[in-house]
Amino acid sequence: MRVAFFSPLPPARSGIADYSEALLEPFRYLAEVEVFSQASQPFDAARFDVALYQMGNNPFHGFVYDAALRHPGVVVMHEANLHYLMTEITIRRDDWDGYVRECEYAGGARAREFAERVRRLEVGPDYEGLPMTRRLLESARGVIVHSRFMESEIRAGGFAGPLAVIPHGAWIPPGARNGFRQRLGLDESALLIGIFGFMKPYKRIAESLRAFRRLLRLVPEAKMILVGEAHPDLPLAGMIRALGLSANVRLLGFAPIDDFTGYLSACDIVLNLRYPTVGESSGTLLRALGLGKPTLVSEVGSFSEFPEDVCLKVPVGVGEEDTIFEYLDLLASRPDVAQALGARARDYVAQQCNWLTVAKQYARFLQAVAEGVDCQAEESARSTGLAAKQPVELPV
Repeated sequence: MRVAFFSPLPPARSGIADYSEALLEPFRYLAEVEVFSQASQPFDAARFDVALYQMGNNPFHGFVYDAALRHPGVVVMHEANLHYLMTEITIRRDDWDGYVRECEYAGGARAREFAERVRRLEVGPDYEGLPMTRRLLESARGVIVHSRFMESEIRAGGFAGPLAVIPHGAWIPPGARNGFRQRLGLDESALLIGIFGFMKPYKRIAESLRAFRRLLRLVPEAKMILVGEAHPDLPLAGMIRALGLSANVRLLGFAPIDDFTGYLSACDIVLNLRYPTVGESSGTLLRALGLGKPTLVSEVGSFSEFPEDVCLKVPVGVGEEDTIFEYLDLLASRPDVAQALGARARDYVAQQCNWLTVAKQYARFLQAVAEGVDCQAEESARSTGLAAKQPVELPV
C-alpha cells in the first residue's frame, strides 16, 4: 500500500508535528510512505493508493487542508474545530471574501451575517460557535479520531462515511529526572508540579495557580514550573506576581522536545487541565502518563474517557479550584498513592497506546478505505470492521 502522508513535522512548533514524527517510525514498516510536510512539495495523487491528512486547527496545517480538498483521502481530525485555521488561510491572507464565503458554507445565512460583522471589525470571529469543518468532512473518504467523544462530534458534523477510533499514540521516554532537577536547582525532596504546552487561557492556569498557593501553606517548599510558549491573552507573569507566587513558580517558556520531556520527568505531579474542549487529545498528557507521572485532567471531552485509576479527573465549574487543591494535597501527602497512580498510568499507555499498536490500526483502516469497501453494506461492514454509523474496532 502506497500512502501519501501530509503533516507538518519538527521543528514546527506543533504537537501534531511531534505526533506524526512518532507515528511514522513504525508506520514505515507497514506501508510505502512518502511524507509531504510543506506546500512546496509536488504531489501526484496517481502514485498513491490513499492520502492521509493530519489535520489541526493552527497555521501549520494550511497546506494540509488545501491538499485534502484537492485530493480527498483519509483525514485525521485531532479536534472538531478548524475556525482558527480558516481565519489564517483567509483573513491573514487578506481574503475577507473567502472568509465570509466559508462561514456561510459552514453555518448558513446567520453565519454569513456574523462574518460580515467580523469584516467590519464590529466583533471577533465566532471561534467556538462555528467549527467550520463541513467542507473538509464532505470531501473526506474516511476519518480517523482518537476518542468516542470525537466520534460523536464528527458524526454530528454530518460525516456518515468510514470512521476509525484509534488511540492517540503514547511516548514512554527515558527519564532524566535528576539532571533536570539539578538544572532547576532542586534537590530530590522538593515537590515539583508542572504545567506544560501552549499556555492558552483555557488551560485552567489561573485556577491551578490559586490551588497551588493554598498548597504552599501545607508544603512551603513546593515549586511549580510552566513550560511552553506564552499566549498573548494570558499575562502569566503579572498573574504570578499578583498571587505572591514569584518565589515558587517559574515560567520557562518554549522548550525543545528533549528539554520539554526532561522537565516533565523532573516533576512529581503534572496538571493537564482544559476547558472548553473541542475534542482534542493531548500528546503532553500521554508523555506524562508514559513517564509514570500522577496527573490531573479535566473531566471533559476525550479526557473523561481515561480509566478512573489512570489519572485524577477534575470536574469543571463550581468547586474546581477546591478539587485541584485536594488532589494536590493528596498526592503530596501520600507518596504511596502518587506512586501507584503513576505506575498504573505507565502500564496503561504501554499496553493500549504504544506506537506500533497505533500504526497497525492506521494501516488496516487505510487499506480498507483504499480498497473501496462499501461501508453502507452491513455484511461488508461486519467482515471488515467498518460501519457507516459505528466506530471501527480494529484488532491489532
